[in-house]
Parts: sequence; structure tokens; C-alpha cells
Amino acid sequence: MTMPDIESTDEATLSKEVARRRTFAIISHPDAGKTTLTEKLLLYGGAIRQAGAVKAKTNQKHTTSDWMEIEKQRGISISTSALQFEYQGHRINLLDTPGHKDFSEDTYRTLTAADAAVMLIDAAKGVETQTRKLFEVCRMRGIPIFTFMNKLDRPSRDPLELIEELEKVLGIRSCPMSWPIGTGQEFRGVYDRQRKQILVFQGGDQANATKALKALAVTGVDDPKFLEHIKGSNTDTDKIEKQIDELRDGLELLEYAGDEFDHDRVLRGELSPVFFGSAMNNFGVEHFLNQFIQLAPPPTPRTSHEQSIQPHDSFFSGFIFKVQANMNPAHRDRVAFLRVCSGKFTRGMGVKHSRLKKEFKLNKPFHLFAQEREIIEEAYPGDIVGLVDTTGELRIGDTLSTKTNIEYQGVPRFTPEFFANAVCLDPLKRKQFQKGLDQLREEGVVQVFRQPLFGDQAPVLAAVGVLQFEIFQHRLKSEYGVDTRIDRLSYIHARWVEGPAKDIEQLDARNDNRRLEDRDGSPVFLFENDWSLNWVQDTFKALKFLKTK
Repeated sequence: MTMPDIESTDEATLSKEVARRRTFAIISHPDAGKTTLTEKLLLYGGAIRQAGAVKAKTNQKHTTSDWMEIEKQRGISISTSALQFEYQGHRINLLDTPGHKDFSEDTYRTLTAADAAVMLIDAAKGVETQTRKLFEVCRMRGIPIFTFMNKLDRPSRDPLELIEELEKVLGIRSCPMSWPIGTGQEFRGVYDRQRKQILVFQGGDQANATKALKALAVTGVDDPKFLEHIKGSNTDTDKIEKQIDELRDGLELLEYAGDEFDHDRVLRGELSPVFFGSAMNNFGVEHFLNQFIQLAPPPTPRTSHEQSIQPHDSFFSGFIFKVQANMNPAHRDRVAFLRVCSGKFTRGMGVKHSRLKKEFKLNKPFHLFAQEREIIEEAYPGDIVGLVDTTGELRIGDTLSTKTNIEYQGVPRFTPEFFANAVCLDPLKRKQFQKGLDQLREEGVVQVFRQPLFGDQAPVLAAVGVLQFEIFQHRLKSEYGVDTRIDRLSYIHARWVEGPAKDIEQLDARNDNRRLEDRDGSPVFLFENDWSLNWVQDTFKALKFLKTK
């Protein structure tokens, strides 16, 4: 009897596990229904029993992914949640990101851990500001983008107009996989273009059902069953005929002028499959999820020192894309989110820390479901692993690996636009203030700059949005018991500056800017207006003024 080759068995297991992983983030403008869609995806995955709409009311059920107390109070997502569930033999890693523009930095960081993105668009509003910003981040990374046009059961814009705006504003071609039959009160369902089926719209008490949508197989738009469905109980013949004509015209235009589905173009981020539905009423979500797991890529290769690291490489590697303090208020601990990139992760394994050049033992890894945890023994590429960081030595962008000389491209820090001094109101709580400042800085709630002459005594907070200051203040109070005052500063631009030391000193001598240092001691200059920034960029040619670091 021949014994199986252990190494071959391990390789086969690794390949199988990689192939069934799907890791993605949902991006959208605020109020497009992102967290509601997240809840419904969890519902189909059996991870929760009932989905709760996101409402800023005390009597509403809070969503699973919004776990912070302030998120429950505001009814908004302000921090990325990692959610994992099984669906039809696939392991889904869903990264629910903040939609509010003031927390876009957290979303930017999270997208580095995703292999695909779902772009959610409000069908009544179309492509909005925050959607454009986040889309550009996806484009920079070249990841596939799947589009879900939401809220079709409410008054919506013409679907052809939405598709045209998607292509003109974002510059990406699209291929509708389904097409709506009416909108608002006249919304009857969607037509599956590939399978030639009508997915019949059901609302109201069906919003939390997990059973499959009723699908009506038809031969085409002129099938009597199709026409009977559109008619329903409506006796207004003119309205019915107009709806049929609009549907027929739309489908014909897509056939002759639209892009054909091309999976390779989808994977290259050049073509976005488009789906229509209503997350609130649980319509079209299952259809989307079934298509997504077939079309979205499994874990993709990552780059280390210009070398491509494959997910099925035998050695373990991964990188930290998020740090979260006080996820468990009872323990006041600090958790680092690790994206597994290659090989197999096992509990208790020893790894090398690329930045600190030292070894770590990973004894307490766990899977995350919002703030809930489950100790795990193993994980594979695409999975998100939580690591309790008691020493504070894990930073966003750090690489951990069982192999030396592996260091993934860092997670970028973006230049902030708002600045403030943070003042501790109780001198006796200076120690707690400093601890909270350090932890929330590492978490990325705000960026913290130091004034060279004052060190940690007079920190300058920097943020992409002003709401970050409020969150910082709230969390210092609720999690560290420290009251603070936030004094806004008049600067509007920040740039990291690199170049000859003598030129940096000359720049520092000017009165129309302010020199600070980041956590690594790198010089950062603040400017009060566009003119001042443009003048120094034109004058100090030997210096580089960087927007990202």
C-alpha cells in the first residue's frame, strides 16, 4: 500500500482553499444602502437570522457590522468591520467599510486587503462624490468592480441614463447582467439577460426571507408569460404598453450598442458587471451574490520588492491593513487585522516582522465577525485574521512572514485637510491621554503630528474629515475617561517634504507655513492657502512635496 505524499496533499489542500476564497469590500456614497446590503449578504450566508436596517433611532435594531457605540447612536459606519461566512462552498471575507467621506482613509486602507469591490449606487441619485473617490482608489489598484444599482423599488432615474453616467463619469465600461422592469411603484422585478428569466419582485414581509426569489423562465420580451407578469393587476393598458416599449427599447439598445460580457476584462477592472435590485426589500441580492462568487477572483498575487508572491506559495505571508483599539471594552485590548497573502497560517506559528527585524509568535489568532471573536487554528490566503497586539509593535502596513526578505508595499497615508490642537482638560489624566492618543493614532482614527520643540506635549491632530475629530474626542472620553478640547487650526494643506536638509531648513524659516514631524520623524509642512503651497513648490525645486507617504 502506497502512502500519500504529505507535501502534495498540503499543496492540494492549499490550492483548494485558495480557489474557494472571495475577499471583497463594498464602496458607496453615504446613504446608498451599503450596510443594509452587507446585512442581507450575511443573511444569505446564514451568519445572522434577521437583518436590521440602519436607522439613527434608539428603537431600531443595530446592524451587525456597526459595533461601536457611537456607530449605533449615529446610524453610520465609521470603522471597517471584517465579516466572514460560508456560502455555497465558498469562504466569503466581506470588508464592510465606512461610507462617510470623513472616514475615507479607513476605506482606502481596507481596499488594499480586498481582491474585488462592490460599488453600490443609489438609483435615484446616480454616481455621487464619494463613489467617484473610492472608485479611483479601486482603479489605482486595478481590482475588479461589480456594480449594484440599489433602491429600484423607489422612484429612480432611467436605467439607461444610469449606465451612461457610470461610463462617462467613472470612465469604465459596463455590462448589465440584469435589467429592471419598471421602477418605484411600477417596479415588477428584473430580467436576467443571461438566463432569460424574470426575477419577480416581492417586498414588504419578504424583506427578511432567505428563500430564493421566484424566477419565471421566458423565451424573451414578447413571451406571453412575460407580458402577463408585467400586466399583473394593472388595468391601465396605455401604461402597460409604455412600460413594455421602454423595456424592449432598453434591451435592444444593450444588445446592439452595449458591451458584451468578457470575464477577462472584468478581472482586469476594465468592465463592470451591473446588477439591479433593492437591498432593503432583499430583492436581487441573492441573484447578485450567486453571480459574484462565480465571477469574482480568488485571492490574487501580491508584490514584494518587485517580486510577485502567489497565494499558493508554500510559505506563509501577510500584511497588517488595520489596527483597532478597544474592540472588547472589557479587556481594553488592541487588535491588528492581518490579510493572509500566501501559504497556510497556523496558530502558534513563528513569523518574521519585516520592519522590526524580529520574530513573533502568533499564539492567539481569531476570526472576526464585527466585534465577536472565535479562536482559530488555521487560515488561508484571502482570510482576515485578528491578532491581539499587547506590545503595540504591529503597525498598519507591516508584513509578517515565515520567509525572510518579504515586505509588501506599504499601506499609504494620505495628506489630511483639517488640523487641530488636542488639549487634555485634566492634567492628572495626562498618562491616559497619551495612551489613548498613541492607540487611536496607530488605529488611524486621526493622524498625529509633533511639533519639534514640544514633542508629545502639544500634539497636532490631522484628519481627512472634521468628523474624525469628534470621533477621536468621543472615544477618548468613553474608552479612556479623558475629557479634551479640540482647537481647530487654519491650515488647509499638508505635504511630506523630502530633499536636501539645507532647503528644508530654508523652507522652515518662512512664516507662511508650519513645520511638524510624523510618527517616524519625517518632516511635514502645513500651509494656510493654495497660493502659499504653490509658491514654495515653484521656488524650492530640489524638494519633493508628497501627498502620500
